[in-house]
Amino acid sequence: MNSQTVMQELEALGKERSKKMYLSNGAHEPVFGVATGAMKPIAKKIKKDQELAEELYATGNYDAMYFAGIIADPKAMTEKDFDRWIDGAYFYMLSDYVVAVTLAEADIAQEVADKWIASGEELKMSAGWSCYCWLLGNRKDEEFSETKLAGMLEKVKETIHSAPERTKSSMNNFVTTVAVSYVPLHERALETAKEIGPVEMKRDNKPNSILKAADDIQKQVEKGRIGFKRKYVRC
Repeated sequence: MNSQTVMQELEALGKERSKKMYLSNGAHEPVFGVATGAMKPIAKKIKKDQELAEELYATGNYDAMYFAGIIADPKAMTEKDFDRWIDGAYFYMLSDYVVAVTLAEADIAQEVADKWIASGEELKMSAGWSCYCWLLGNRKDEEFSETKLAGMLEKVKETIHSAPERTKSSMNNFVTTVAVSYVPLHERALETAKEIGPVEMKRDNKPNSILKAADDIQKQVEKGRIGFKRKYVRC
């Protein structure tokens, strides 16, 4: 399939309800409004195609950019490729759920995510912290440095309340994910969550969100999900 054919198929799958939801969350035109589940049959035909993924991501169409993440070949992407993708990710559904997810399947994931976290740029930082969430929820504990993750928990504790709004959400999720998916630091992450307390995140044209990592962790404890790992990062 070429990019033109994919764009035609995506457009045919667009729904006004989904489009309104994406727009309300920060997407802007062009956008078709395709439900992510509806993309799977097309993705099964293509599997991985990095060249096609690049063409689709470059369109600026939200649905095409999302689909690009599904068919991308992360191991074929360089740091420059990921930097180009994050530069094109203009709102959190792209930075955290397309770029960060794709990066999480690359061998250079932690190296790139660390640079994004240190960038000082809201969506890069958000993607970096989100990438660690995807990594921790999928890879074995032995693939991470306990000392490094402990230091990252400390950084969250010290900076989350003054961080950019979208970054607050990803940092909060990081603490929860460490507690749930990285067993060696479960207690440390839970204690960090309690010390942080509620985190207020301002949202454009919507009520502010109050993030409570400690409550989220406790819910996962009650469900017996400590140590949870997902089989795949991307669907």
